Amino acid sequence: MRSTGMRALVASLAAVAFLCASFAAFAQNAEQKPAEKPQSGEAKEPPKKLDEFAEAEKLLPGPAGNPECLWLGRRVVSLLWRDDLDTAFRHLDLYDRFGCPGGHIQATFRCLVRQGSFDPKATDTLNARVHACWLNPTGAMQGTAAVPSGTSNR
Repeated sequence: MRSTGMRALVASLAAVAFLCASFAAFAQNAEQKPAEKPQSGEAKEPPKKLDEFAEAEKLLPGPAGNPECLWLGRRVVSLLWRDDLDTAFRHLDLYDRFGCPGGHIQATFRCLVRQGSFDPKATDTLNARVHACWLNPTGAMQGTAAVPSGTSNR
C-alpha cells in the first residue's frame, strides 16, 4: 500500500510540474506576441512588389512584362535552378496557359546558368539573379563570354 501511495504522489508531482511548464511556456508566448507587431516591414513589401511589376512592364514589351508572367516565370526559373523539375513543369503549364512567352523562360535560365554557381543557401542571391536575368536576359551577361545566339539545340 505504501508503494501505491508513493507512486500516486510522484505522478501528482510530475503532473504539477508539467502543468507549470505548460503555463510558463504559454505566458512566455503571450508576452512575445506584442513584440512581433513592430516588425511591420511586411507592410512595406507590397509596394516593392508593385515596383518590380511596374519595372518589368516598362522594360519588357509584350506578355513577358505582365505581372502573371513575371511571377510565374521567375518561379519556374528558380525551381529549375534548384532541380525541382516536377514543380517547375507544373508552374510552366500555368505560365503557358496565361499566354506567356516560353522563349523568355529559356533565355532567363540561360542567363542564370552562364553566371555560374553561387551559395545555394542564399535565396536572396538566387531571387535577385533571376529577377535581373528576367528583366534583361542578354544584358545581365555583360562581362562574360556569350555563346552566339544563333545556335540551337535542334
